[in-house]
Amino acid sequence: MDYETLLYDVADGVATITFNRPDSANAMSPLCALEFSQVALLCDDDPAVRAVVLTGAGKMFCAGGDLASFASAGSGTRSLLKKMAGDLHMGLSRLARTPAPVIAAVNGTAAGAGFSLVMACDLAVAVESAVFMMAYTNAGLSPDGSSTFYMPRKIGDRRTRELMLMNRVLKSDEALRWGIVNEVVPDGQALERAGAIARRLASGPTLAYGAVKTLLNGSFEQTLESQMELEARAIADMSITGDGQEGIKAFLEKRKPAFTGR
Repeated sequence: MDYETLLYDVADGVATITFNRPDSANAMSPLCALEFSQVALLCDDDPAVRAVVLTGAGKMFCAGGDLASFASAGSGTRSLLKKMAGDLHMGLSRLARTPAPVIAAVNGTAAGAGFSLVMACDLAVAVESAVFMMAYTNAGLSPDGSSTFYMPRKIGDRRTRELMLMNRVLKSDEALRWGIVNEVVPDGQALERAGAIARRLASGPTLAYGAVKTLLNGSFEQTLESQMELEARAIADMSITGDGQEGIKAFLEKRKPAFTGR
């Protein structure tokens, strides 16, 4: 399918979603949110997709919401934002629940919704020149894009409040220290590095990765005992999958497993 605001490609088990509005800093418009939801559905439903990479075209990852489109909506802004946030959130929900790990290749500034997208990914690689800023309250707005869910869980409540209330700008080295990204690479190399990680994951036990995502995403809502019960059920379920059987057999035979994602 052809999209107006993003590019979508699948190769070697890796789906690459590229926000493609470089002349608008890849800002999240209503159409972009809708198309993101659509490609997230494709990722979730395509068994050939075993890892996902998110990146931006040009020099920006995503500079946040398209404020011009909000202003042009006039009295319809409230309805427009509810629809737009709903589409964005549906896409994020699908990616959170698809077994395929999701990696952000942060090729430049990630602000507002762009920062939220980075926090929603399972892993993140950023270039040295990348900067991160929540920015929402600078425009008199509150955060969306799942950031109020993921950010406290991944970096803690105090740091989250500082980013959201004070709009502190983080450089890439600070983002690495804070746990916002996993790696920092030279400028121009984020997509290459994220692609290498994605291809490695795409050859792994996809269903087991999905179980990891599910367990971690829900861990803050569980007691110790309930979380351990979910762990017990998940590992038991994984043991009877094709990849689980192959992994056990390969370990005993002292060879590298050949996982198929099933």
